[in-house]
Amino acid sequence: MQDKNNTRIYSGATPSEVMEDLQPLVNFQEEGISADKLDKMLKERLLPHLMKYDHPNFLSMFNDFPEEGAKIGAKLALEYNQGVTDWYVSPGGTMLEELCIKALCSLFGLEAGSDGTFMYSGTYANQEALYLALHWKAEQEGFDFAKEGLKGFEHPERLVLLTSFDAHFSLKHAIRMLGLGENNLITLNVDANRRIDLLQLQKSVLQIQETHDVFCVVATTGTTSTGSIDNVLEISKLCQRIGVWLHVDGAYGLAYSLVPEYRDRFYGIEFADSVSWDPHKQFGIPIPNSILFVRRKEDFNRMVLRSDYIYREGESVPSPGLKSPPSTRPFSALSLVTSIRYQGISKVLDRLRSPVEAIEAAFNSLKNDSEIELCNRPETGILCFRINNKKISEDQMNDFLKEVYEEVITEGKHSISFTKLDSKAVLRIVAISPTDAETLLKTISYVKKKAELVAERGLQL
Repeated sequence: MQDKNNTRIYSGATPSEVMEDLQPLVNFQEEGISADKLDKMLKERLLPHLMKYDHPNFLSMFNDFPEEGAKIGAKLALEYNQGVTDWYVSPGGTMLEELCIKALCSLFGLEAGSDGTFMYSGTYANQEALYLALHWKAEQEGFDFAKEGLKGFEHPERLVLLTSFDAHFSLKHAIRMLGLGENNLITLNVDANRRIDLLQLQKSVLQIQETHDVFCVVATTGTTSTGSIDNVLEISKLCQRIGVWLHVDGAYGLAYSLVPEYRDRFYGIEFADSVSWDPHKQFGIPIPNSILFVRRKEDFNRMVLRSDYIYREGESVPSPGLKSPPSTRPFSALSLVTSIRYQGISKVLDRLRSPVEAIEAAFNSLKNDSEIELCNRPETGILCFRINNKKISEDQMNDFLKEVYEEVITEGKHSISFTKLDSKAVLRIVAISPTDAETLLKTISYVKKKAELVAERGLQL
C-alpha cells in the first residue's frame, strides 16, 4: 500500500503546463469519443492536477473529500437531479430540505421560531444577510426596501457596516453588490488573539453614530486567517442596546459549536439575527453546501418574490426558493442528511474534535521551539506561525516567508498557506479533517527544512 506521505498532493505543474495538459479536453469535435477513452483522458490529463484533499499533508485550505455517508446522498441527488426550489418541482426534495433546516436549528441551539435556507456559498449567505439587515433598517425608517432600494434612505451615504479587520472579504463583495461601496464598510481593531476588540467596538459605535447610521454589525466565529472567535454574546448585547442587526459569519467555525466542550466559545449565536455556515468544510459535504439561518423565520418574508407559474399567491406548500435566490437550486440537503445519519452525532463530534485537538497539541509542542514564532492561540483548527532564522533580518522576514511558502507548494508533497496579520507575513496550517499532532508537526519540520534551504541560498529578490 502506497504511503500517502510520500506522494504529491497535486502534480506541482505550472499554470502553463496544466493548460497544455487540459487543452485536448476542450477540443470539441463533431463526433464524440467512447466512455473508456474519455475516462483514460481524464485520468491522465486532469486528475494529476486536482488537489488531493484527503492527503494527510493537505493543510492549507478549508476543503475535504466527501465524507462516506455524504457520498450516498450525493450519488442519489446526482442520479435524480432534483431542483428543490418548490413543492411542484420536487415534493420530497423540498420537504426534506425544510425538515433538515428545522433539525439543524435545534442541533445548533437556535431559538424556537428560527429558520434557514440552503445557499450556494458562504459569500451568498453573507450577502443575503446584509440585504436582510438593510431591509430591516428600512422598516425602522418606515419604507419597503424591496421597492424603494437605497434611495428610500434620507442619507444612504451614512449607512455603514461594522466588522472585524480580519473578517472575510466576502463582506466587501456583499456591500459592493448591494450598491453601497467599500467606503461603507468600517473595520474594527482586533485584540491580541485577533478577535474584535470590544472596547474599541463600543467607542467606535459612539463616535460613528454621530455621523453615520450603523445598519449591521458582523461578528465572525472562526476567522479565515486564524480561526479566532469573536465574543458574540457581548457584541449581541451591544447590538440589542443600539438597535442594530447582528450577523454572525460562522462559515468556517460554527460547526465546532456542536462540540459540548467548545460550546462556551460560541455563546451568543442564538441571539444573532442571522448566521451563516458552510457544511462543505468540516463536515465534508459536497460543494455547494452553505446555509443561512435567521432567528425569526418571518425575516425571510423580505425575500419573497411570486409569479404566475411558480410560488403562486395563496399556496401553502414548501417553497425553499421563496427564502433565497436562485430559483434553480440543487438538492444540497440530501448529502448533509445522509452524512449525519450514516455517522451518528457521536461520530460527527469525534470528527470535529480531532483537528482542534491536533492543532492545540501541536501548539503546545511548539511553544519552546526557538525556530518557531507562534502567532495565535488556536481556538479552532488553524495555527499561524513564523520561522526564525539567524540569517534573516526582521526587514527581510516577509519576503523570506513568502519564498519558504513557494518552495513548499512547488514540491507538492505538503500544502500550507500564506497570509498576513496586519502587515506581518505568516505561514498557516489548517486542519479540517481528522488528523493528529504528529502529522501536523511533520509538516512543520518539513517547512523548517525548506526555510533553512532558502536562508542558505539567500533570498531571490
